[in-house]
This record gives sequence, structure tokens and C-alpha cells, in this order.
Amino acid sequence: MERTLPLVGRTAVVTGAARGLGEGMARALVRRGADVALLGHEESELARVAASLPPGRAAHWQVDVTDEAAMARTASEVEQRFGPPSVLVANAGVSSGGLFLDDDPATWRRVVDVNLIGSAVTARVFLPGLLLTRGYYLQVASLAAIAPAPLMSAYCASKSGVEAFAHCVRAELAHRGVAVGVAYLSWTDTDMIRGAQHHDSLRALRARMPWPADRTYAPQPVVDRLVRGIERRSPAIYAQPWLRAAQAARACLPAVVTHRSRRELGRLAGRADLSATGLLGAGGEADAEAAGLR
Repeated sequence: MERTLPLVGRTAVVTGAARGLGEGMARALVRRGADVALLGHEESELARVAASLPPGRAAHWQVDVTDEAAMARTASEVEQRFGPPSVLVANAGVSSGGLFLDDDPATWRRVVDVNLIGSAVTARVFLPGLLLTRGYYLQVASLAAIAPAPLMSAYCASKSGVEAFAHCVRAELAHRGVAVGVAYLSWTDTDMIRGAQHHDSLRALRARMPWPADRTYAPQPVVDRLVRGIERRSPAIYAQPWLRAAQAARACLPAVVTHRSRRELGRLAGRADLSATGLLGAGGEADAEAAGLR
């Protein structure tokens, strides 16, 4: 059993585990033999996920990933409950849309704080445990780290940032036995992406993206690919195979996006509401409330 399930008896920590891909990865990691610590903002949703998993195999902590003191306490409690982690998944994230000059500065900053600063805080408090187990840290990035997207400046900046951060940490920890991976994924059918469909600006963005970037992908195949990558300690995980080609072409993408945007945004002006969306989806709403943005 242990030869086929390398995560048996291991401890995994997943942030943003209350819903979406975080919840899906937590469930898959338990099925693959790991005990899982569920971290996130939404107490009731975290409790629901934990209660649905086999007894003793999961526990949850309500915590803001940007709060370093609270995260340090949580890391200590996780280790007391399950032992040092062998897997860390920095998945917590929020998004917003709209033109940069029209966006609420506090909302723009919150996206960067949760996605980038929150990932760094998560790494800082849990990496000492991974050093003990010679474990694996997966940083969830996005197509937004590879290609710029108008109307999503905060999200793209934060996901580019976490990609660079993960590469730096990988280089610093390689000689100490800790592996670091970056996950790249396109639009996946989660609460956040469904929330984007309620806004003219993001519907317009999606409609004008070239195939296959305009598609929305089912979450379970994405979860399965991410967890296989965790088991293999992969340095890069592409949730959709075509993202490898996007990675290879990334030097050309800013010019291509600018060319298309010059035409398309001009057409949209006056026809679509390009105003700022606020944080997207139920998870974004919960985060905005906790952060005092609403």
C-alpha cells in the first residue's frame, strides 16, 4: 500500500480549503493516505469539509493567511495535532476585475496581500516543518503568471509574484531536500470563476480570449492532476496540457495581448460595464467582510 500511495501517513496542509480547488485537493489527499490540515477564512465551510472526511484524518483552523502571528500559532497547533507537514499547498487566493485606474485601491491591495503576501507567510511558518520531513511545497499560480490579462492587474501581479517567489524558495532549499512546485491552471469551474460571470467586464474578457484559454474546465481533472504532481514532487504542474505551450511562448504574449487589447477595449468602451467588480465569488465576499472591505 505504501509503495503505491506515497502520501500514506504523511501530513498535508492546504490553505483556502473551505471550497473550490482547496476543498477538492484536501479530499484527494485524504484518499491518497494523508492526514490534512484545512486552513481558511470560513469557519462553517471548513467545518463542513472536515466533518465529511474520515474521523481523525482532517482538522480545520480558521485563519487569515496574511496574519503572520495567527499563522505561526496555527502552524504550531497543526504540528501538535498531526506532526510536521510533508506537503504544503499554498492555494488561498482571491481575485477582482476592472480597469486599474478605476479599481478601489484597498481591494487591489487585498488581492496582492492574500495571494502573494499570504503565500509568503504560509511558506515562512510551515517550511521549518517541511525541512524536517524533506517535504514538498506546492505554490498554486495561474495562467495569469504566464500571460498578462487586462482588467485583472492585481491578480496577474500577485500570481506572477508567487511564481517568482516559489522559484526563489526552490533554489534556496534544493540542497536541504525540500522540493518546490508551481501549479499553473486556466479558468476552472470554481466559485471564484462563476462569480466573474456576473460582471460585464470579465465576461467580455473571457469572450475575447483565444481558444483554448476561453474555456472553463471541470475542477476534478484539475484536482487529480495537481495531486499526482504532489505525489511526484513535480517542479511544475500544468492543470491543462496546453499551458506548457503558453509557457514556452510567454516572451511573446505581452505584445500579443497589448495588440488585441488595443482593438477590443476600444470596442468595449461604452458598450460594457468595465467598472471594478470587488472580490469575486462567495469566498471573495467572505474575505472582503473579514478584511473590512464591505
